[in-house]
Amino acid sequence: MILEGTQPLQKSGSYYHLVVSADIVNQYEKKRATRLICTIDDTVRLQCGLNHLGNGDFYIMLAKKYIKQIGKEAGETISYKLEIDPNPLGVDIPEVLEVFLAQDPDGKTIFDKLTDGRKRTLIFSVLRIKNVDKQVETILKFLQAEHEKQRAKKSNW
Repeated sequence: MILEGTQPLQKSGSYYHLVVSADIVNQYEKKRATRLICTIDDTVRLQCGLNHLGNGDFYIMLAKKYIKQIGKEAGETISYKLEIDPNPLGVDIPEVLEVFLAQDPDGKTIFDKLTDGRKRTLIFSVLRIKNVDKQVETILKFLQAEHEKQRAKKSNW
């Protein structure tokens, strides 16, 4: 399902956003858990998720760098296109994590049991680090902590 339209660029506090009505979100199979590809003014294309607006509708947060690329201010009309992201994670797995998971079957088992949201948390943590050794250290610590959480849940049964 592809949704196209126009709307005024919204701003709340220091961030910009695109409003997506609950009627639209409820048409998606995964409802609010749907990952999307959002194209704005045929210029910016980003992978994103939906956040609650508070009135029943949802929004997609737009980083300032994207607003600069489209050259618009709050209140100006933007055109948009929303498509379901074929990647359920909504983000590419960094090479260092792919290599790690290929070489560590226990780590891969833990990773595979994570929710998509927890996987994204790990991915974004790794992407913030430039040093490969520190990336690997971050991956190890994260997966160990998640393994402990998984074990604690099982012992609560």
